[in-house]
Amino acid sequence: MIVTRFAPSPNGPLHLGHAYSAMVAHDLAKQAGGRFLLRIEDIDGPRSRPELADAFRRDLAWLGLEWEEVPAQSTRLAGYSAAAQDLLARGYLYRCTCTRAEIEAQGAKMGSQGLVYPGTCKTRPADPDRPAALRLDVARALADVGALTWEDAPAGPQVADPREAGDVVIVRKDAPASYHLAATLDDAADGVTLVTRGMDLFAATPIHRLLQALLGLPVPRWHHHGLLVDDSGHKLAKRRGSPSLADRREAGEDGLLLAEQLRLHSFPAGISLASA
Repeated sequence: MIVTRFAPSPNGPLHLGHAYSAMVAHDLAKQAGGRFLLRIEDIDGPRSRPELADAFRRDLAWLGLEWEEVPAQSTRLAGYSAAAQDLLARGYLYRCTCTRAEIEAQGAKMGSQGLVYPGTCKTRPADPDRPAALRLDVARALADVGALTWEDAPAGPQVADPREAGDVVIVRKDAPASYHLAATLDDAADGVTLVTRGMDLFAATPIHRLLQALLGLPVPRWHHHGLLVDDSGHKLAKRRGSPSLADRREAGEDGLLLAEQLRLHSFPAGISLASA
C-alpha cells in the first residue's frame, strides 16, 4: 500500500506551493487506494505556533483533501534523542561549536545543503563550555555502510552520495533534531512508503538514505515534484510573503476550484511550475 505524507511546519501560513505539494502527495496515495498522512513538524522552538496547525487543517479541508493525522514532532523527542545518542556512541556524530560566521571565516563553500562544513571540530576538541550541535561524520559512515542507492519515481534509480553536503548537522544547538534526522525517523515510524516533496530537497535525500542505513530503517521510494515559482523565478516561500491559503479562503475563494486548477497546472498570473 502506498503511504504518503504532507509535513508542514507551523512557523508561517501555507501558500500555493504548499497546496500543490499536499495535493501531489494526496492524489498519488488516493489514486492507488493508499493513505495520505498529515504530520505537523513543530520543533522549531518559539517560531512554531500551535494556532497555525489549526489553520493548516482548515486549508487542507478547503482544498477538498482527506487525510489521517499522525502525532506531531513535538511528541517524538525521546525517539530523536535515542537515535542521536546511538549514533554518537557508535562514533558517527561529533560535537561542533562553530557558528555560521566562524564557518564562513574558515573558507567554507556552498554545497547542496548550504555551507559545506570543513570538519574543524572533527579534528580538534570542541569547547565544552560552548553550545554544540552534533554533526554526522559522513566519511566514516560511508566507509562502514558502503554504496547506497535510492529511487525517485520521476527521475529513476539514484546513487546516494552525501559527501557533497559535507558533515551536516543532525542535532541542532537550538532544537532537539535537525530536519534530516527528524524527517527520516518520522517517515519510518509512520510507515511512509513514498516520500513526496519538492525538487529543492532532492539533494537532501542521500543524507536521509545514509541515516536509514546507519539506523536500520526501511527504505521508501521518493517522488520529488516541481516547484511553484514567481515571475522572478524564485520558489514561493513564507519569508517572501507569498499570498497565504488562509487569506484566499477567508476572502471567499473556491478551494475546490483552486485545487482543480492546480491539478491542471493552471496557476494564477505570475506563478509557474519549475522542474528544478
